Amino acid sequence: MASPSPSSSSATTNVMLAIYEKKTVSIDLYRPLRNFIVVNYSEREAQSLEDDLETLKELRSELERGISDSLPARRDLLQKYFRALCALESRFPISPDKDHVNTVTFTWYDAFKNKQKAAQQNIHLEKAAVLFNLGAVHSQMGLSFDRSSVDGRRQASHSFIAAAGAFTFLKDNVAMKASTGNSTTVDVSVECAGMLERLMLAQAQECVFENTIAKGSTPGVCAKISRQVGIFYEEALSALTSAPLSQHFDKAWLTHVQIKAALFYAEACYRYSLELHEKEEIAEEIARLKCGISALSDTKKSSPKGALQQLIDAANKLETNLNHNLERAVKENDRVYLMRVPPASSLTALPAFSMVKPMLMNEVLDASKEKMFSSLVPDSSAKALSRYTEMVDDVIRSQAEKLQQGSELARVRLKEMDLPDSILALEGNSTLPKVLKEDAEAVQICGGPAALEGDLEQLKDLRRVNQELLVQTEELLQKESMEDAQFRSQFGTRWTRPQSSTLTKNLQERLNRFAANLKQAIESDARIERSVRDHAVLMSILDRRPIESALPTLARPMMSLDANEDAIVGALKQSLRQLESLGAQRAGLEDMLKEMKRKDDILPKLMTSTGSHEDLFRKEIGKYDHICQDIAQNIEAQEQLLMQIQAQNDEFASIFNLVDYKATCEKIYRQIEAAIAKYREIKDNVNEGLKFYVTLQDAITNVKQQCTDFVNTRNMQCREMIDEVQRKISGLSFQDSKTSGAYNYPSVGQLNSQPTGPANLSNPPPHTQSPVYQPPQQPTVPSYVHPPHPHPSHPPPPYATPQQPPPPSHQPPPYVTPQQPPPPYHLPPQSIPYPHPQYQQQPLPNHEYAQPAYPGWRAPYYNAPPQQPGSMPRPPYTVPPYPPNQNGYYRQ
Repeated sequence: MASPSPSSSSATTNVMLAIYEKKTVSIDLYRPLRNFIVVNYSEREAQSLEDDLETLKELRSELERGISDSLPARRDLLQKYFRALCALESRFPISPDKDHVNTVTFTWYDAFKNKQKAAQQNIHLEKAAVLFNLGAVHSQMGLSFDRSSVDGRRQASHSFIAAAGAFTFLKDNVAMKASTGNSTTVDVSVECAGMLERLMLAQAQECVFENTIAKGSTPGVCAKISRQVGIFYEEALSALTSAPLSQHFDKAWLTHVQIKAALFYAEACYRYSLELHEKEEIAEEIARLKCGISALSDTKKSSPKGALQQLIDAANKLETNLNHNLERAVKENDRVYLMRVPPASSLTALPAFSMVKPMLMNEVLDASKEKMFSSLVPDSSAKALSRYTEMVDDVIRSQAEKLQQGSELARVRLKEMDLPDSILALEGNSTLPKVLKEDAEAVQICGGPAALEGDLEQLKDLRRVNQELLVQTEELLQKESMEDAQFRSQFGTRWTRPQSSTLTKNLQERLNRFAANLKQAIESDARIERSVRDHAVLMSILDRRPIESALPTLARPMMSLDANEDAIVGALKQSLRQLESLGAQRAGLEDMLKEMKRKDDILPKLMTSTGSHEDLFRKEIGKYDHICQDIAQNIEAQEQLLMQIQAQNDEFASIFNLVDYKATCEKIYRQIEAAIAKYREIKDNVNEGLKFYVTLQDAITNVKQQCTDFVNTRNMQCREMIDEVQRKISGLSFQDSKTSGAYNYPSVGQLNSQPTGPANLSNPPPHTQSPVYQPPQQPTVPSYVHPPHPHPSHPPPPYATPQQPPPPSHQPPPYVTPQQPPPPYHLPPQSIPYPHPQYQQQPLPNHEYAQPAYPGWRAPYYNAPPQQPGSMPRPPYTVPPYPPNQNGYYRQ
């Protein structure tokens, strides 16, 4: 079998076509666009967009200068200017309407008929011309590469693919709009753009074919690629011979495309026949060779004159190779195979394989990221964006609801099946209901039932402190009362100050009420202590740490028939893990939905879109279809898994007797609830008792201070009254000495020892009396501040008369204070009364109506009339704290 001839059409057919750019005329875009901004927006907005207007003006000027720049620079300029035009289109309506930009007219000449031109007052012709020139520049770049090397042919192929992409974009998006005007050119029509697209693809595929030959690919592969080159040329030829292009292009174009189509069809027949020869399919080989020769002969006969000599030479060379192989095949068939040659009409189409397709220019020409004129948002775009946002919100809301419902359904179903609690119980990790567990842990944090003993000790300490304060206060009043009675009996009518019992009546009544309150509080404390003892066993369950240790353990069955408990538990655990994975997937899908919504900003696309908004909306909302399908699949998979878990759990419950276990757990739950309730009841009573004693201590302390002030004032009055009595006695003695001679009056020391004085002291001379002590008045500024008071072991010093010289021997002994009777509550002296640190009172603001220090208590004092000048300070407490209620507890 003969090897394929290395000499074929590929060596000399690399003659390709490039396209010249369209020409235009200069126009001014700056002034009309700026005036439109000023009229429709503001002068300030026009000033802020000054840079964008200057940039657009500069781009248009560079475009008008022609092809002096390098091809890559020209390509970049056209792409940038097209994106600027897209941004311009949605913000500046250019048309003859009076409210639009109506002073701009775009004029462009036909690329193939330079004398023909089109002028339109809309942006569509401008965009079509820019796209046409972009495809032309890419074709020129493809022709500029050295196609004698593999890399050069690859680069050329990429450029032709890009050119095809530009013409495809022109055909699909702009050509129809540009052709609707009265003035247009054929080169930007849909038909011409389609023809140029096919031509560029043919040349790109031809570059691939040349590289395939250079690599030494098999004849079958070369035949398929070659045939696709011929198909592209045939499609371009069909467009060139049809209206409106049949009379628009030069004959050289038609000849070139026609020869290339026939040449590559014949090349495909040649390469395919080589493969048939290797397979010894001689009859079809002869038929394919004849088809290739026939195509070349017909093309040379019908092609007009003026064809390039390179193409003619390539056709002649390929025809020679075809004839040579045909002659060889015919001889072999006649001598060896004797096969009947099929007619050409019975042959199937040659296989073809396309290695190229138009480049997608959407990303290259996408103006959604263009910053030019971004601050101008027309009302139509804003309304369209609002409508799209509502569509997205509906999708997000509906899908989020599905996800939440799926999670809630899984939670409820597992709760009904007591999962995974029953599995945890089997492993020794029993759990309490969340609320019950929190309540029990709160009790344990406070110390639990064991801490109640310490609270009871605090009650005892505070009660003892209050009792001591009460005894000390009563002793103060008793001592002062006894001294007042002694002086009253000694001086008789000369002792004119009020009796102590009259002045201390209110204080004594309050002390009596305090004593009654303490007595009732002692009974309440006893009841609390009994309650603690009686319910110690019930509350002992709260001392279990952790509290879950009080729950029973789910035990395995005593006897097993098939010993498949582990398998059942394992399958149930596996199903629960799968359910957990589905839940995690839902959480991820929900986060993905939020992220997609956050990034979904189609305003730039709305501003640059030239088609229907509804089409754009359908395309953009389609981004969420994939995640919606994932959510639906997740929900469906969870439903099936829950049904499987239900069946597995039923079997698990039957084997491990979950019914009895649940009943036992419920019983312990109720026990813990009862223990918590009783603990809280006792704790509340203890707290109320502590508050009561702290408040009572403050009240007694204030009354004690009042009593101390009262005693000190009475002592001062006592000394002043003794001095006054002595002056009166001295004055009477002096008068008697003048009239009746010498008379010895008792000294001050002697006066203190005499039970009575002279009879005429009942009418003493006028003299300023010391202020008589007034009974305590109601306070106007209540306060919980602890007033200073003397230490119980150091009471205020009792009244003592001034130092006097020793009495004469003939005088009776000085007065001696009689022995005081024992106090009503004989308690050993204690330290300073204290409130427990936990219940330390804080000073309240000094205002008329202070609020009580503890919730549920009324203030143990009331407002009183104004204090009279010269009277003693009012006590801050006029009413004692409220005693325990009838139930024996401290609450009101």
